[in-house]
Amino acid sequence: MADSPATSASASALGSLRIDRDPQRGTPPRRRGRWKWAVGAVVVAALVGAAVFRSVNAPREVEFATVALAWPSQGITELNATGRVVAQTRASVSSKATGRLMALNVTEGQSVKAGEILARLESAEAEAAREQAAAAIRQARANLEQGEAERINAEAELNRTRDLARQNFVSQSAVDAAAARTAKARATIGSLRAAIGVAEANARSAEVAYEYTLIRAPFDGVVLTKNANVGDILTPFSAAAGTTGAIVSMADMRTLEVEADVAEGSLARIKPEQSAEIQLDAWPELRLEGRVSRIVPTVDRSKATLLVKVSFVDHDPRVLPDMNAKIAFLSRPLTAAERKPVVAVRSEALAERDGRRGVFMAGEGGAAVFVPVTVGAALGELVQIEGVKPGDRVVLKPDAKLHDGVAVVARKS
Repeated sequence: MADSPATSASASALGSLRIDRDPQRGTPPRRRGRWKWAVGAVVVAALVGAAVFRSVNAPREVEFATVALAWPSQGITELNATGRVVAQTRASVSSKATGRLMALNVTEGQSVKAGEILARLESAEAEAAREQAAAAIRQARANLEQGEAERINAEAELNRTRDLARQNFVSQSAVDAAAARTAKARATIGSLRAAIGVAEANARSAEVAYEYTLIRAPFDGVVLTKNANVGDILTPFSAAAGTTGAIVSMADMRTLEVEADVAEGSLARIKPEQSAEIQLDAWPELRLEGRVSRIVPTVDRSKATLLVKVSFVDHDPRVLPDMNAKIAFLSRPLTAAERKPVVAVRSEALAERDGRRGVFMAGEGGAAVFVPVTVGAALGELVQIEGVKPGDRVVLKPDAKLHDGVAVVARKS
């Protein structure tokens, strides 16, 4: 059976329908361009948004300062100077005698009393001379006793002779002879007493010579250095080769003071009896009260300075001669409360938020945290605060945009 004309037409129309696999041919040109611009705009917007997000949320670079301990004296300091500790009473101990050192009884750092024997020289010759002088005294005293006996006998003989002369048993010449013997005996007594004085003087001289072999401490103090050893030859002025003069050097620690060179132009800010605070380089945490004892009235023209001496009011056994020291000359004496350190920070770290004064610290994760504090007195470039502890790091010069939660990092130098 033959197909009808309508059926043939439908089959021809279906055969003409095809799926076009070419995308260039399937999308109109205008729509393809719009699609590309839309995708580019989305990408650019994403990049800009990410940059803005990073900019807004990036950690802010800030400068940090460390909370420290400060001394209230910084707020009343008129002038600062450096110097060294010296002992007003100090001596290099030696002997006037020449001889070999036989014994040394002290070591460095040992405390001694005035008159204590520090060392001893060979003394056999001096001891022999002292014993000889003592024997001469005993001999002179024995001669005096003998002379006294002769005097007594002469006086008794004179009395008997006079009694016999009154009875005409002896002549006047016998009386005169007895009187002469008595006068001679009395004169001998005077000579013998003078001989005792000479012997005693010789004994004292021998004792002094013996004492020269004993080197004694001239005052209460501490031995600083030992300059000789047992067996060394000592001379008074160490003029001979291979000899030693001073045996030890010692100082009275009660007379320690600090000597400082002060510029001539700053002299108006210093006066005698002015209060001062002394800090030692060896013990930075040690602050001792001092007082200006005197100003040496001589100007060093090469440096244009004057020597100022500051005595210690507070004494500490750790202070030693020749230590380096810093002196703060104060406008007034310190109170008891001002003798202790306080917590302080640079004034640029202070900020005010919601009517409260405080500082910003870096908390966990680097986020800024506002910590309220109580502000005290100014201490030079620092200010006393309460509410933080020494060692804490705070932000310097925080601006108005800094608030809690803002990430902060240390600014690179």
